[in-house]
Amino acid sequence: MNPIRMLSRAFRKAVPAATADAPGAPLTLEAYQALDPHITVREGDIEVNFATPNIPAQFRVHTLRSKEPDTIEWIAGFGADEVLVDIGANVGMYTIWAAKTRGMRVFAFEPESQNYALLYRNIIRNGLSDRVTGFCLALSDEMAYSRLYLSEFHAGGSCHTFGEQLDHRLEHRASKYSQGCISTTLDRLVADAVLPVPNHIKIDVDGLEHKVLHGCAETLRDSRVKSVLVEINTNLELHRNIIREMAALGFAYSQDQVSKALRSEGAFAGVGNHIFCR
Repeated sequence: MNPIRMLSRAFRKAVPAATADAPGAPLTLEAYQALDPHITVREGDIEVNFATPNIPAQFRVHTLRSKEPDTIEWIAGFGADEVLVDIGANVGMYTIWAAKTRGMRVFAFEPESQNYALLYRNIIRNGLSDRVTGFCLALSDEMAYSRLYLSEFHAGGSCHTFGEQLDHRLEHRASKYSQGCISTTLDRLVADAVLPVPNHIKIDVDGLEHKVLHGCAETLRDSRVKSVLVEINTNLELHRNIIREMAALGFAYSQDQVSKALRSEGAFAGVGNHIFCR
């Protein structure tokens, strides 16, 4: 259904008749709270429901299968009850998809406040509290207290950076907004039994992937880790080093997969997912 029509239908259901019949009448708080814009995506007999309170969130749902088809294909190969760690989960598109369509246990990390709130709304509305655990913190190469520097302030936004005012090219970017934030490492979380050794790891943090991976070094040596998806900016030496480091740990990737994933134009030219497998 057209999303504008869907929002209009929700509005008509929510607004009391007296208000709806009065031209120019203000929207009541009760009517506003009753609005529930959302989109349901089907995978076979499975329904996956995503809240869409704004246009960026709606865009993420509309492009779920087309924006990163390699991520959807990667998730399709997972087994039920395997463990996925989603680092840079945003509003939970792939977290929810993996838990709902594959029956996985997912640990999702998203430090930005608006995204985290919507991530949890999606967890709850899909009945996944027993399968998905979300953490509002950053993963990096150290435990630290700092700031998360925001590129924008709304649910569904991206390109935020922990500890430094940088863009996805690792170049200085002045941020109008920031929030207090805590970072830790995946190695520390596994060592403290906060979560088990994952079978699959997704890392998409818009530039600081190399730091996240350095904080995963011990975990990646464990043979129970079967695959790691990393968004790599091939223009950066720090990111090209990731490929060599993963090879040294016994991971390989498909050049065909990477060639299809790399963006060829625009601000993110040369950026794309690399799926490393043992």
